[in-house]
Amino acid sequence: MNPNPRKSSVLRRGFTLIELLVVMLILAILAAMIVPRIMSRTGEAKISAARGDLVNLRKALNLFYIDVGSYPTTEEGLEALRTPPSDAAGWKGPYLEKPVPTDPWGYQYAYEFPGPDGDASFYLYCTGSDGAPGGSGDAADIIESGE
Repeated sequence: MNPNPRKSSVLRRGFTLIELLVVMLILAILAAMIVPRIMSRTGEAKISAARGDLVNLRKALNLFYIDVGSYPTTEEGLEALRTPPSDAAGWKGPYLEKPVPTDPWGYQYAYEFPGPDGDASFYLYCTGSDGAPGGSGDAADIIESGE
């Protein structure tokens, strides 16, 4: 037993409620400043990854064109880069080592041939984070076309 209660309270160590609240407030402010920056980097990384995928798909489509003499039709789609269409004489694929990728948001890449202008070029695009044509920012379409 300690005869002097003041002395024992001086010996107690720890944080007061106010000190804990101040530390939590500082951590919350830091998190509020850092999290938006990290999230914007994630969006930029997804856009970059989608552009890279589209470039690789364009290259595979061009190899298909060199071998077959035309691009796959819209109906044949990008799967024609993995399995030969019935009318693809000269097909020397597969032109993709792995299955046709989905975009970084989990949607399928869109492919049209002939393109929207009806000419001899294909139209390959990603619909962005919203999965719908149009949009802006992360939701903007990313387009790759070829001739």
